[in-house]
Amino acid sequence: MSPRRLQSAERVPAPTSFTHAVTKGKRFGVDPVTGSNRVTLRSSVPMVPVWRKWGAGLLGLALAVQPGWAAPDPAMLQLFKILRDRGSISPEEYQLLVNMAGAPENSGKPAVETPGVATSAPTPTPAPGKADEVAVPVPPGVANTASSTNAVAKAAAAAVPKEKEKWYQKFNVGGYTQFRVTALLNEEADGLDVPNDPSVSPTALFTIRRARFRMAGDVSPHLSLYAQVDAFANIVSGGGSSSGVQLRDLYADVYPTDSREVWFRLGQSKVPYGWVNMQSSQNRSPMERPDSINSAAEGERDIGAFAMYAPEEARKRFKELVQSGLKGSGDYGVLSFGAYNGQGANRPDLNGFPHWIARADYPFKLENGQFVEVGLQGYLGRYVPSVQTVSYNGRPVTPRFDPDGVMDRRVAATAVWYPQPFGFEAEWNIGTGPRLKYDFSQINSGWLNGGYLQANYQIGVGSGKLFPYSRWHYYQGGRKFGNNAPFQYVNELDFGFEYSPWTDLELSVQYTWTFDRTNTRGAPYADVQGASRIEFQAQWNY
Repeated sequence: MSPRRLQSAERVPAPTSFTHAVTKGKRFGVDPVTGSNRVTLRSSVPMVPVWRKWGAGLLGLALAVQPGWAAPDPAMLQLFKILRDRGSISPEEYQLLVNMAGAPENSGKPAVETPGVATSAPTPTPAPGKADEVAVPVPPGVANTASSTNAVAKAAAAAVPKEKEKWYQKFNVGGYTQFRVTALLNEEADGLDVPNDPSVSPTALFTIRRARFRMAGDVSPHLSLYAQVDAFANIVSGGGSSSGVQLRDLYADVYPTDSREVWFRLGQSKVPYGWVNMQSSQNRSPMERPDSINSAAEGERDIGAFAMYAPEEARKRFKELVQSGLKGSGDYGVLSFGAYNGQGANRPDLNGFPHWIARADYPFKLENGQFVEVGLQGYLGRYVPSVQTVSYNGRPVTPRFDPDGVMDRRVAATAVWYPQPFGFEAEWNIGTGPRLKYDFSQINSGWLNGGYLQANYQIGVGSGKLFPYSRWHYYQGGRKFGNNAPFQYVNELDFGFEYSPWTDLELSVQYTWTFDRTNTRGAPYADVQGASRIEFQAQWNY
């Protein structure tokens, strides 16, 4: 032995046992150069016990199972066995804990036995500048110290009973608000009436278009609840409208099986007709939905019962299309069928005849990751229109209609190529529905058709996203939700973009050119042509 190594060995006597080394404040570890186990003896730096980070409770448990400190505790050994049988700890962790406790099944010999280290054993030469450090071989069993501590911690955590989570603790709350500024750019725009956009008005500049608050969650594996209110809804009453709090959704999803591939939706919810109707306004880039599809169910909601089915893979895709920022419409099943009142949200049924609806839709994922969604839907029912007296050729007229309701039926096709980065949407519907006759005398079922085409693009801007888009929408047919169900003609073109610097903020601008739009607010239901407007919106999500 070299004089320097001998001096180091003489200055720092080797521990005679593992417990001796621990109580003297020495530190065990792995040689960073060779990777072998070693004991580094420091005379100048006190040791911080490894068990201290587990807290006083774990320290007591660790001390109880360390050999040489206490006799084996039969109750503790039984606890280890129960935890092993329950799967809370692995068989290897169980055996390690039993050995540490010095159980009889270990032949009465402690599992961690640290023989004395002979001072005459060769000792590696300390690195320059570290003359007070000596590396010696680790005694058998010391290498398991970290895993022993982990096993003790795991056993202690498994032994502590967890309080069962209450059903209301599983609910989440959220929503969004849309602040909008609308400017009419010419005199023709003063005569515009956009049923689903009350912010288009010659007297309105700043508006809160939507202020949604929602709560959703699972009561149990077989029951989910969803509720949403609009704190700034446009409430139409009589010949005018005002803003107020309005219920939007209140429904339950009942899952008869654990797979959740089949469910029944009961309450007031969106009618599964039209992809753009089911897409949340929180995710849509254009300011409002097109009249052609939205005229089937203004407000998109009604009270009814629907049966829905979607395999697990389809449900994952529906969810991904929303959460990934691709502006999906949500999960309304691959197949859905049901019945609803047919009079609209927050309105009672007026004839006892439900509307029946069926829909088939599937989100495909191509080999290159591109999502494509196609669908087909249709409904059939009898709608009871609201009427008011109007003037025709200088005389008052109140339109007549069948008290059982007017035939109302449509079919629509959907095709969506999601923006990855280029996107395209197309929906078109045809059918018959309530429509006022040209002389205002009667409301009959008349022909309707219309749809929209939209192109958009996704651009990454820093950590945010930019969605420029262009949309053309067209419709001709009765507007059944308007007083007297007047004939409506719409032909408009939208240009705009949506920029989202963060997920909780979206900024939008949209310019709209109106080739032709019927003012359905009141007789004589005149057409407005050549109108233009621009809208700015800030949406914050929470």
